[in-house]
Amino acid sequence: MPTASAATALHSLCISSQTPSPTSSSSPSNSQQLNIHLSTKPKSLLQNHPLYPPTQANLSFQIKEKILCLEIMGVDSGKALSLNPSLHSASLNSIEGIISFLQSKGILQKDLPRIFGMCPKVLTANIKTDLESVFNFLSHDLKVPEHDFRKVINKCPRLLTSRARDQLKPALFYLQRLGFKDLNALAYQDSVLLVSNVENTLIPKLKYLESIGFSKDEAVLMVLRCPGLFTFSVENNFKPKFEYFNLEMRGKLEELKEFPQYFAFSLEKRIKPRHMQALQSGARLSLPAMLKTSDEEFNALIKPKPGRG
Repeated sequence: MPTASAATALHSLCISSQTPSPTSSSSPSNSQQLNIHLSTKPKSLLQNHPLYPPTQANLSFQIKEKILCLEIMGVDSGKALSLNPSLHSASLNSIEGIISFLQSKGILQKDLPRIFGMCPKVLTANIKTDLESVFNFLSHDLKVPEHDFRKVINKCPRLLTSRARDQLKPALFYLQRLGFKDLNALAYQDSVLLVSNVENTLIPKLKYLESIGFSKDEAVLMVLRCPGLFTFSVENNFKPKFEYFNLEMRGKLEELKEFPQYFAFSLEKRIKPRHMQALQSGARLSLPAMLKTSDEEFNALIKPKPGRG
């Protein structure tokens, strides 16, 4: 892919759908050129997904053109079109406009496949009402300098599909009320928290921690120490891990309060094996010693000491 602007690259690689001029009669038409490109594309890229059926001849030229353009950019066109049906009616000019806008904010062309692959709705976003408000939020609310926009967006592409007024600002306000004061940490490390719904995602996590015996203040301190707690599923993470901790490890809440990172470790691959090994050796280890140590350090901790017996 050339290093020129994405809009120029798209224009040159994805043939314009305008009618050719009469003076170009000796050259294949745009439609013929596009079909030549499509016929040479591997089936794994085009014909092998539900949005490019065997009756491909019946597909509109515009759809074929968009499929080709997405694939050239390195985006899974089938996934993008299925996750964002609005792409069916979007014009290439509008897509080019979005790419140009993102590049004007420092996003590099090599970043686009990952961004569009994770968030295909960006391809049909409204630049003025959606995208500009996100970058204004980054600049004015999170105090991110323009030269760092790329770093923040690459960390969390979902920012581009989040409404600043309805999602990003309420999440930031809620997190700051809890005690998240470090804007740099929220921007560069924990930006996924900003795309979380306050009522449906963040508050239920705190409520669960309170339901197992922590006070509200203790629960808040736990998420401040380990912001990842806000990203874990109650059903698939908190509940099974707390059940094991409570019933099998017979641990005390104080231990979890001091080491909330316990919930970040895999139950099957880390917590259970390490706990069983420590149990069999008779060693009494703190949660950090049991889970944070390397295999070599852990084995040394549970190894019987000379003279014990």
